[in-house]
Amino acid sequence: MYKFEPILKSILWGGEKIVPFKGIASAQSSVGESWELSGVRGNESVVAGGPEAGTTLPELIDRHGAALLGKANYERFGREFPLLVKFIDARQDLSIQVHPNDELAWERHRSKGKTEMWFVVDADEGARLRSGFARQVTPAEYEASVADNTITDILKEYEIHPGDVFFLPAGRVHSIGAGAFIAEIQQTSDITYRIYDFNRRDAQGNTRELHTEQAKGAIDYTVLPDYRTQYERAKDRPVELVSCPYFTTTLYELTAGRTLDLASLDSFLIVICVAGSGTLTDDSGAALPVRRGETVLVPASAQSLVLTPDKDGMKLLTSCIR
Repeated sequence: MYKFEPILKSILWGGEKIVPFKGIASAQSSVGESWELSGVRGNESVVAGGPEAGTTLPELIDRHGAALLGKANYERFGREFPLLVKFIDARQDLSIQVHPNDELAWERHRSKGKTEMWFVVDADEGARLRSGFARQVTPAEYEASVADNTITDILKEYEIHPGDVFFLPAGRVHSIGAGAFIAEIQQTSDITYRIYDFNRRDAQGNTRELHTEQAKGAIDYTVLPDYRTQYERAKDRPVELVSCPYFTTTLYELTAGRTLDLASLDSFLIVICVAGSGTLTDDSGAALPVRRGETVLVPASAQSLVLTPDKDGMKLLTSCIR
């Protein structure tokens, strides 16, 4: 099992919650994102401790191959780790954006597309986010709404609370609002088409580049009645939140120990601790403490995993590729 050094990103809209949430020491300010587990080129995660400390994630894959990723994943992805995990702290509204699907991303960028999900870890009172269109619009109407600064009027907006979940397939227009603190799980891709940025300027007085035209061909204009992921919370049992070709994510709110049978799972398992603390123990007897703000990569070779919460409980997200 592996923990990794967080990659902290100071961003225009970033806040001051990530560093204390993770309980780490850092002088960085305006930290908008902590990349917890990343195989993105130029932002590869590095093992934080143990005998393989200092090893990058691609090097780890080179060393262990299918034993780390799972046979099917290793054949499919090679040394590129297929998922990217982040914590996001929005002090201001993020830009309105969209991500291309696999086909368009490959055609335009020779890259994977970007399907993702959000789990709301915390939210200031009144915090909101946008996901999907509120009504049917045409590509021409979309373009006009960007030009006349009314795009927010045609998007569905939600007040958010801890535990809310949003699944964002590639092509869905979205934005995270001020006061949102989110765990994000996504395909390994850093391709974002920025549609609208509220006409903000940076410290040098410059506006950020927009990709309004590129986004027009990437958007899925389908309208849904509700873009939230509905689920029933339950203590001490698995609650599946999202299952798609790119990842399956499950929530565990634990007050007692639980054993996961991984023998038939041909995949790594990512464990993200979003509240509390406890211990993870694999079938070899290796035990690893985990606390709020930490992410652990469990190799595909693990046959079982015991989740043992401390006395105040532990809330985990697990993600794998089924």
